[in-house]
Amino acid sequence: MTTLLEPPTSARRTAHTAPAAPVSTASVSTAPVSTAPVAPTAPVASAPTRTPRDVSIDVARAWCLVVVVGLHALMVGVSVAGGAPVLENAMDGWGGFAALTWVAQVMPLFFVLGGFSSITQWTRLRERGVPAHDYVALRMRRLLPPALGAMGVTAAALLVLTVAGVPGEVVAVAGFRMSQPLWFLGVYVLCTALVPLLTAAHRAAPRLSVLALLALVVGVDAARISTGVEAIGFANLLFVWLLMQQLGFHLADGRVATNRRPLLAVAAASLGALLALCAGGVYLFDLYENLNPPTAALVLLGVAQLCLFQLARPMLRRLHRIRPIASIVTAIGARAMTIYSWHMLVLIGLAGLLLVTVGDALPAPLTEAWWVTRPLWFAAVALGVIIVAALAGRREAATDSGRSARPTPLASAVTAVLLAAAGVLLVLLLGAAPAAWFGGALLLAGALRVATR
Repeated sequence: MTTLLEPPTSARRTAHTAPAAPVSTASVSTAPVSTAPVAPTAPVASAPTRTPRDVSIDVARAWCLVVVVGLHALMVGVSVAGGAPVLENAMDGWGGFAALTWVAQVMPLFFVLGGFSSITQWTRLRERGVPAHDYVALRMRRLLPPALGAMGVTAAALLVLTVAGVPGEVVAVAGFRMSQPLWFLGVYVLCTALVPLLTAAHRAAPRLSVLALLALVVGVDAARISTGVEAIGFANLLFVWLLMQQLGFHLADGRVATNRRPLLAVAAASLGALLALCAGGVYLFDLYENLNPPTAALVLLGVAQLCLFQLARPMLRRLHRIRPIASIVTAIGARAMTIYSWHMLVLIGLAGLLLVTVGDALPAPLTEAWWVTRPLWFAAVALGVIIVAALAGRREAATDSGRSARPTPLASAVTAVLLAAAGVLLVLLLGAAPAAWFGGALLLAGALRVATR
């Protein structure tokens, strides 16, 4: 870690304002913020000097989101057995999935890139005199609308399926599958709310703040493993991703090494340590299993991904010079939260359409016929996501062109964060029931209303 993190140099500092996404991916928009006047809550500093946008961040975040959607599409297994519809995770029975996750588990990099964007936007707003709670309210106004729309439509769809007489177990599985990616929104909301505090820690003690979070992650893992109480591990739902976000702060400040040799050495050491820990039975080889709860395995993977990303930045910038690629990256960035929030609806909707139209002719998951049809399935998913993002993402895309922080009471900002987190938690725990989706949507609507007062 010490060979990876270097003191910043002016040559490596790059301001960036990347479009939001989760990803997963979870990601956060940092598009240029309107310079409209805000209430004089603090003396307004002179406008900071703006340096060119680093498009390598945009390309990487768009790619991460594509990987997330593609992997979730691969997991969809829909068939008919004994005359009854079956909706399952097709990857549960594939022995090659664990190896695939070493390439397709991109969430650590997603949070690193999100940290890069968050500290850049918060720094710019702070230099304009915007207080922390106004920044948090601004982020809630960007993050919540896409998720609220998707949550409301999901609730209505599950209710319609129930009324239409679809077997309850099928409705429950559909609700559960659609709820799983929502963990990202809940965690990202909390990480975003802590950006001002952790930025202050980063400015005061950059390496110590990383080491403190690392100690918390390792401590939680040690307690979980030694006691056998899996619930302890869920504390790392916050600590692991805050640590990845903190590494993004270092990336934004130009503190990450740029020399090829140390980057390759740290990446190799991280992956080697991860492989050894998995071989020793400390962590699972399936890096998706290490999401629930998150473990230090994802930290090692994230460090390696950060190094490889740093090495790939010149190539990513060259790719962005290709006009079609730049257009795709821009489109994904402008609607990233919509894509993340709505893509599971598209997947389940297409699966239902296959059941209705093809039925018994559907190949069983993981059979040769199933694999042969995957390219067509991916094409249908891509088309469906594009259409839905174009229709449902208009509001999100519009906010990129001119957003401003406006005065928001501290209590309102805190309440918005807590309501949003509660709404996501409700769906994660009880997402098999349509009522939980309605309740979650109401909580998100309340959070958005409080943030927009």
